[in-house]
Amino acid sequence: MPHRRDVFKHAEKLGFGELHFKIDPETQLFAIIAIHNLKRGPALGGCRWRHYDNTGDAIYDALRLARGMTFKSAISHLPHGGGKAVIIRPPKILDKEKYFESFAKFINELGGTYITAADSGTTVEEMDIIAKYTKYVTSTTKIGNPAIYTAHGVLRSIEAAVKFKLGKNSLKGIHITIQGVGQVGYLLAKSCHELGATLTVSDVDEVSTERCKKEFGATVVSPNTIHTIKSDVFAPCALGAVLNHHTISKIHSPIIAGSANNQLAEVSDGHLLHRLGILYAPDFVANAGGVIQASAKYYGDTEEQLTKKIDGIYDTLMTIFERSSKTHKSTSDIADELAMEILEHE
Repeated sequence: MPHRRDVFKHAEKLGFGELHFKIDPETQLFAIIAIHNLKRGPALGGCRWRHYDNTGDAIYDALRLARGMTFKSAISHLPHGGGKAVIIRPPKILDKEKYFESFAKFINELGGTYITAADSGTTVEEMDIIAKYTKYVTSTTKIGNPAIYTAHGVLRSIEAAVKFKLGKNSLKGIHITIQGVGQVGYLLAKSCHELGATLTVSDVDEVSTERCKKEFGATVVSPNTIHTIKSDVFAPCALGAVLNHHTISKIHSPIIAGSANNQLAEVSDGHLLHRLGILYAPDFVANAGGVIQASAKYYGDTEEQLTKKIDGIYDTLMTIFERSSKTHKSTSDIADELAMEILEHE
């Protein structure tokens, strides 16, 4: 990550934007809201709540994720810019209600330029508290679990990649390795199993992997070796930067499509995948189901309208795959190009 003294330089490089900080000594709230782009509408992005070793890491996470949300919203044709909130989780919270009330007031101070949602470390429980104090929030209990829609979008991504790369219209008999079977990974495994896929899974939580083994007959392997297993599809559904020069050389899957954010450690890793003939479904396209749901429910779309939008991920990826094949550019570069075209011309 860049040194903390280089935050402005790094933010400028990423095309920002705004960076807001909130310190509330009474509740021990230390929060950051990064707003990358507002061209298409108010920034929409989740609230990440976790421990960070230092403030610099938290800022970098917010910047990186907010930029990703701009591209995700654009390529999904949503009326939103990109933003992200990061809250540095304290060792102990004295009053959770007041803690998230303070964060909600922070959101209000931005005057509607940022809409928050659930993300890593937050759930509908926290969103419900926030919703008591601001209208700029989605992913509440009333709206529903975003993981369901994220998983459906990843499923459609896998189906598109399997059709394009393997020429198959079904997942029956397809071997899929899933790295991370938390909320999204588990739901993805469930859907793939129901469609006849063979599963190999990994997770740092043994309870999660045992659940997949029991319910879906999944083979369980170590999180450190899941990417080396020979399979038809490798689905990263845990942490980011899992596709790097160390891991890519060990991947034995012709397709990569998963829900993790920022899967490529470097831009060059997308180029390497392309050179190796591995079809990569760019993460901000494949995992857009959650933000599509958040936006749709925020504006009152019906369930039918929402499903249609998420199913559109299939067509978007087919366009990316076809253009990549014709231009001999990586799918990651093509996805960025498409998002920029939308940002510049719509």
